[in-house]
Amino acid sequence: MSHNDPVAAFRVEAGELLEQVEQGLLDLGHKLDDHELIDAVFRGLHTLKGSGAMFGFDALASFTHHCETAFDRVRKGLTPATPQLIAVILSAQDHMRALIEGDGAACDAEGQAILTKLQAALDGAPAPTEAPAPAIQQWRLSLRLPPEAMQNGINPLALLDELRTLGECRIVARTDQIPLLADLVPTECAIGWDVELRGAMSRSDIEDVFIFVLDDMNLQIEQLDGESGDDAQDAPAPPPLSFSPAPAPAPTPATAPVDTTAGPEREPAAAPTGRGAPKNGESVRVPAERLDLLMDRVGELVIVQSRLSQLAHSSGGSAADVALHSISEEIERLASELRDTVMVLRMVPVATLFGRFRRLVHDIARDTGKTIELSTDGETTEVDKTVVERLADPLIHLIRNACDHGVEHPEQRVAAGKPAAGQVRLSAHQEGGEVVITIRDDGHGIDRERVRAKAESHGLIQPGQVVTDQELLQMIFHPGFSTAQQITSLSGRGVGMDVVKRTIESLRGTIEVASVLGQGSTVSLRIPLTLAIIDGLLIRVGDGRYVIPLGVVEECIELSLEEDLRSRGRSFITLRDRLVPFVRLREMFATGTKPSLHQKIVIIATGTERVGLVVDQIIGSHQTVIKPMSPVHCNVPTFAGATILGDGGVALILDVVQLVALGQHQEERLRAVG
Repeated sequence: MSHNDPVAAFRVEAGELLEQVEQGLLDLGHKLDDHELIDAVFRGLHTLKGSGAMFGFDALASFTHHCETAFDRVRKGLTPATPQLIAVILSAQDHMRALIEGDGAACDAEGQAILTKLQAALDGAPAPTEAPAPAIQQWRLSLRLPPEAMQNGINPLALLDELRTLGECRIVARTDQIPLLADLVPTECAIGWDVELRGAMSRSDIEDVFIFVLDDMNLQIEQLDGESGDDAQDAPAPPPLSFSPAPAPAPTPATAPVDTTAGPEREPAAAPTGRGAPKNGESVRVPAERLDLLMDRVGELVIVQSRLSQLAHSSGGSAADVALHSISEEIERLASELRDTVMVLRMVPVATLFGRFRRLVHDIARDTGKTIELSTDGETTEVDKTVVERLADPLIHLIRNACDHGVEHPEQRVAAGKPAAGQVRLSAHQEGGEVVITIRDDGHGIDRERVRAKAESHGLIQPGQVVTDQELLQMIFHPGFSTAQQITSLSGRGVGMDVVKRTIESLRGTIEVASVLGQGSTVSLRIPLTLAIIDGLLIRVGDGRYVIPLGVVEECIELSLEEDLRSRGRSFITLRDRLVPFVRLREMFATGTKPSLHQKIVIIATGTERVGLVVDQIIGSHQTVIKPMSPVHCNVPTFAGATILGDGGVALILDVVQLVALGQHQEERLRAVG
């Protein structure tokens, strides 16, 4: 996307706006009388309509206008908010997205069908209670648009015309800030206006007119004394108001501007109603590909810095070498800070991912006739944006399964002594260099007997074969595996869960499943925080060098040659009264070299599992720029990628998940033999 393309920018912002409206609608479904939510949805639709018309999306503006009108009726108390109305507006959002992407011409019939449902929802709504007639209010406005308003597509005359629709209106132009002809910039708005309004309107109605420029303009709104009801009939009639702009006086120095506010010394730019002040925490939209490019450059810088550091450490003790060493340390510090800064730029809260699943659960509950409530926790947990993008599809499959297979129908839940509404909980938290995302439901759980029968019928395990509970539960991720008794539009064909596993493994993550029959299931995804640059522990095994992600390293202990010989055949060490299995990497990689006299055991952990890795030497920490494996080697187990060292050599990054699983298999096999 070009950052200079206003239409592309509109599409991005419109998508964000639709997400905000969707969240407001879903919240409103639980609080039908929440006026703040009603106003928020109305403002979102109003903004979308206006900005769509501004950028030439006339079909979008026309369609959204009907939805906005419906919520305007709700906002004014003419129509109550109902679940049927909310459902129609939610479906209308999908049509709006199609119109934004330019696919509206192919679905005109769908749009008309939605508008028909919208009218039916309004006609079928119960009649509102009789509300008192709105009071007649008198307002005095002083407004001045930002100079760049017309450059941004704002038409001042259209805003004034919209003010006239609110009631009786008198408008006087202020020309005191129009520069001389030689200094005049035709594209800048130098005119201000004083406006008097009278009618059944509120302050928010006036602010809605300027919703697109409210934060940047200078707007003063003053309520005058006004009467309503019977008292208004006895009050003296207000002076007649003109419904067209009054002729502006000539902009000569001797001509004073027309000013309808009290006080001769009032400045035109007096403090507005909290609007237009400098905003704190402003952000700049940056295309994602620029962040990716910046991360690539930082990765190259880290590699070059590593080479410089190695050169500095191998130099002699001359004054020039000492200076080189000092510069190397300074560049290392700057490169590390730059790396951390760029990593923070790439991190996004998982709330951006969790928010989209509320609509999914809402639609599944409607389609299945179930009552399902989605709750989230840990939305502020941050993950690399690339990880978040690739997690969307796996989480959709897992949530659909939890809602369709896990949560029971209300009558079944009540018969089992549970609340009628099922609960699906989505949570995230950070553990070391990983983020753990958990999907938990309080449904009927996984029937292990049915899983085993299905696995035996598929030939995945042999009848009577001994498998651990976790191995049995992991069967649900095999292609074509499903225990559903009937196929639905949501699931039942065994397609999807294998995709979940492949995607998580491609992210160097793991899946853990826990389930209690009759109480529910929990699926935990353990994902690295980032896929770009990590802190690693550089080790040597034989003649090769390897990297272990530093976030999973717990401690390092020494394994002497005597202890190594004594432990052969059992591959266990006792660490603080706990048996920890270990793997000899030299044997696994078939290095053909003799073990070092002072071998080390690196204790690594993922979750609650701990495994030791026997290495010949611990070289030290290393900033690791992760490079993908070649197509020939990408499927080799125990390796998650590669990195370039300071001397130009290549070190393979160990796949901790595979190594832990291998260590646990060894432990279970040895225990079975024992």
